[in-house]
Amino acid sequence: MQEHALQLHFSNRQQADHPLAAGVLRLVRQANGTLGLGDAPGALLAQFCLDRRGLWLQVAGGARGIHVNGRPVRRMALLRAGDAVYADGVELLVRAAAQPAANVDDAAGAAIHEACAVLRGVGGAHHGRCFTLGQPRLVGSAREADIRIDEPAFASRHAVLERDGARVLLRDQGSAEGSVVNGMPVRDAVLVAGDQVVFDGQHRFVVEFPAGPGAPARSSTETAAPAAAPPPARSNGVRLPWLLLAAILLAGALSALLWFGAP
Repeated sequence: MQEHALQLHFSNRQQADHPLAAGVLRLVRQANGTLGLGDAPGALLAQFCLDRRGLWLQVAGGARGIHVNGRPVRRMALLRAGDAVYADGVELLVRAAAQPAANVDDAAGAAIHEACAVLRGVGGAHHGRCFTLGQPRLVGSAREADIRIDEPAFASRHAVLERDGARVLLRDQGSAEGSVVNGMPVRDAVLVAGDQVVFDGQHRFVVEFPAGPGAPARSSTETAAPAAAPPPARSNGVRLPWLLLAAILLAGALSALLWFGAP
């Protein structure tokens, strides 16, 4: 996860934005039916746990109706900036301010300058697909869009994503609603590895640099080759095939029947 200052944002403005610090933050259902954070009294629904590994959502035993990005969570989930947590019909966004371009580490940028940059779908119609960012990619509902979101209300030319060294530039093309980066509404933004961008509330993508220098880039239509099956285990002893054994037993039974059953 990127080193952003994370905060929780209530989409319905029920509460003010709550900064997340290292430790545990309780999410409870209060007596009046609203959600509470921290030391607020109420029935425990889940906990946000922030440590050196990242931000975790731990669902309390017996709690139901907890979702992350529209998917139910029964026990635990690792969250990233931009994820949407649903509890009791309320949406909480994990937010982080976009990283300024000047803060991109020069050494890290040089190390991945030749790496393959991809936009990986983690939600919506393109879930599981990857789009390489070696050339500008148009996002929109138009037929010529590289990342097409075929919905009537979606702009024909929503935004363009373009690789710029260790960064990806997001440029709005005049859409009505803009985009969401790490939970924050934006028009234009500088994205780095690990940033999450959402279009139209449900089409989620993560910026990644998965390939090292010199590794071949994979296109969005390529699939990984299945792993080779392990060789069958060899037996330590010699065993008679069961079909041959069954044939011998059957022949013996027929011989006995003919011998003892003859008049």
